[in-house]
Amino acid sequence: MRLIGLLLLVCLINSSLSFEYFKEKPSYIKSCKIYEPEFTKCSTESIQRFLEEVFTGKVPEVTEVVGKFDPLHLDELNFKQDNNDAASLRAKLTDLQISGLSRFQITESRVSKKDFSWLTKLVLPKFKIQGHYKMDGRVLLLPLKGEGQMVIDIDTMNVTMRTKTRLIEKGGFTFYNVTDLKVDVDAQKMTSQFDNLFGSNNEEISRSTNESFNKNWRDFVEALRPLITDTVNKVMFTLLSKVFLIYPASFFVEDIPTPQKLYGKE
Repeated sequence: MRLIGLLLLVCLINSSLSFEYFKEKPSYIKSCKIYEPEFTKCSTESIQRFLEEVFTGKVPEVTEVVGKFDPLHLDELNFKQDNNDAASLRAKLTDLQISGLSRFQITESRVSKKDFSWLTKLVLPKFKIQGHYKMDGRVLLLPLKGEGQMVIDIDTMNVTMRTKTRLIEKGGFTFYNVTDLKVDVDAQKMTSQFDNLFGSNNEEISRSTNESFNKNWRDFVEALRPLITDTVNKVMFTLLSKVFLIYPASFFVEDIPTPQKLYGKE
C-alpha cells in the first residue's frame, strides 16, 4: 500500500509539472470576432479583463510557467547610450525588482487583420524600478561614475506597445508566437534616488545631484528614456511571449485563421 501511495504521489507531481496550455477557454476571457464591427472595443475589454486576472497572480497555471508578475525580478540589464545630447551613459543594472504592472489600464487593443500583430496602448499609474546600478558617463552635463542602490519611481506612464506575432499550431489549436515587441513610453512625473553616485567620500555632491535630477525631472526622463524603454520592453516581451503560448489565440479572436490558411503551405 505504501508503494502504491508513493506511485500515486509521483504521478500527481508529474501531472502538475506537465501543464502545457489551456484546452478549454477560462471564464475570465471574453472572445471577440475580428471581422465584426467594434472589434477593437471588444478586444480592449477582453485584454483588460484577461491581464487583470493573470497579472494579479490569480491563475496558478500561469504563475507556474511564468513566475510572479508583480513585483517582477530581472537578473541583469545592460544599457549603453552615446548618441543623446542629454546623456552619454553606460550602465549595468542587476537584481532588479519591477513593480506596478498589476495596476495597468488598457486604453486600446488593436489586432491587424493582415498579420495579426497587435497595437496596444496602456497606462501604468505607478511604475517602479529598484535594484543595484553601476554607472559611468554624463547626464545633464554632470559627469557620473558610481555604484550602489537605485530607485526610479514613475507616476502615470503611458505605454504604446507594438507586438509582432507569428501564428503557430499546437495540438489542433492556433497560438500567438510573439516574435518582436517595441514600446514607446511617456512619463508624467518621475523621482529617483541613486546612492553613492560619486563614491562614499562624496555624499554631499551625491545628495545635491539627486536633488537636481528630481528638480529637473523632465530633462532627466529624456536622458533616461532609452533605459526605461529597454526595461519595459524586456519585461513585456518576457511576459507576453510566455503567456500567449499557454492560451490558444482563438480564445481571444474567435474567428482567427489557422497558420495554414494565413500563410499557406510552407
